[in-house]
Amino acid sequence: MRYLTAGESHGKQLTTIVEGIPSNLPLLNDDINDSLLRRQKGHGRGRRMQIEKDLVEIKSGVRHGYTLGSPITLVINNDDFTHWRNIMGEDPLPEDAETKRQISRPRPGHADLNGALKYGHRDMRNVLERSSARETAARVAAGAVAKKLLSELGIEVVGYVREIAGIVADDYEHLPLEERKQISEASPVRALNETKGKEMMDAIDKAKEDGDSIGGVCEVVVEGLPAGIGSYVHYDRKLDSKIAGSVVSINAFKGVEFGIGFEAARRNGSEVHDEIAWNEERGYYRKTNRLGGLEGGMTTGMPVVIRGVMKPIPTLYKPLMSVDIDTKEPFKASIERSDSCAVPAAAVVMEHVVAWEVAKALCEQFTHDQFAQLKRALDEYREEVRCF
Repeated sequence: MRYLTAGESHGKQLTTIVEGIPSNLPLLNDDINDSLLRRQKGHGRGRRMQIEKDLVEIKSGVRHGYTLGSPITLVINNDDFTHWRNIMGEDPLPEDAETKRQISRPRPGHADLNGALKYGHRDMRNVLERSSARETAARVAAGAVAKKLLSELGIEVVGYVREIAGIVADDYEHLPLEERKQISEASPVRALNETKGKEMMDAIDKAKEDGDSIGGVCEVVVEGLPAGIGSYVHYDRKLDSKIAGSVVSINAFKGVEFGIGFEAARRNGSEVHDEIAWNEERGYYRKTNRLGGLEGGMTTGMPVVIRGVMKPIPTLYKPLMSVDIDTKEPFKASIERSDSCAVPAAAVVMEHVVAWEVAKALCEQFTHDQFAQLKRALDEYREEVRCF
């Protein structure tokens, strides 16, 4: 399984081409649109989310509600392109035409300057249009296909917000995954604690009032995976490595942990590792899940628990200092419309990139040309490890 995304933030469309999905998997537009609309929600989102109504068009790879096994093309049209046609159009400009909204002033915290240096762009709009977090909509579309595959295999993936601006909504370990999903969907900040959620919203409003931005921590849980998915044999086959890479590839994410994560550095080994137990119904299981369902690059059969750290969005209404690449003069960084906090939306993005890596690992491990083959192989493997 693999996918490729294309498109600019204010371009005509975002396109995702997904390859390697088994044939005969049921897949509808609504399976993807639900995820895209969830990504647009959240207290603290900017005006762009009021302009765009992200809905997918399946252009290939699906017939009469079922995948064909051939590449799937997903298109999300940008409604705002009508206002950007002269700025983002593909046709050459007349020699005497002036490039509109050319950008020579890089913003701290963005890809502007580094991308301009790498690709030689004097107009940094060529960088920021692609490096924009708008591209995550295309990744959510791919992840929604993966989530559909996992759901049909009895594997559920749920993401929510654990922390915003130091306000932690914890004490939810007793909640079943389905209940966590319902609570987070009802919360404007995707928090599992209503009181803490209100505190988070107040912090977001205060940041917006101050012209500032705030970050937080998202958590994703995967349930239904048997032990042994992934590999200990090579570094690039370890599932935790692949998940970690996918999480920090999300715009503004700067760290990832599994289970108790960095807390392990402050505990003794006896307080970190998960003791093994066995019974006839479950087979092998762990008495605790401090390592987040992963050991040696493979699943343990316990829920996989991942947390990602998102920095505050760098576009500020009290801008930081930078330097104009043409004049070399200092200036206060330009302001584009932006979110004061995108952590709730980022939780949805993280949920989908994790789902993709898990689905990909399953397809690497089991035969999967046809969905029925994959399901049969996974069911047989589940029984095999239970009776081992």
